[in-house]
Amino acid sequence: MEVQGKIKMVGETQTFGSNGFRKREVVVTTEEQYPQHIMVEFVQDKCDLLNNFGAGQAVKISINLRGREWVNPQGETKYFNSIQGWRIESLQDEANAPGMPPVPPMDAFEPADDINDDDHDDLPF
Repeated sequence: MEVQGKIKMVGETQTFGSNGFRKREVVVTTEEQYPQHIMVEFVQDKCDLLNNFGAGQAVKISINLRGREWVNPQGETKYFNSIQGWRIESLQDEANAPGMPPVPPMDAFEPADDINDDDHDDLPF
């Protein structure tokens, strides 16, 4: 599954317990009629994937939905869901893709006024 949108916030890496479990959260705002603020967590070595991303960037995040069951001390069963990211990619407009030269706006081009009707038929066949 994937989530696409603009990064609203990238959190700091948090470390838990004596085993060194690491978690880092990112919030992505979807770009649809009713935008959603989706929190995605990256865990362990995947935390470092967020190092080169910041607020305002358009991204696509590959995710897994995780669910777990927990029985509290009173014997009640509770269920929790989380969204775990495992890959993040920057989304760029085709016109701004790396390696592509910038294209000037259409009004920067002027129509040719000096076209001679005799010159336009220069095809060899």
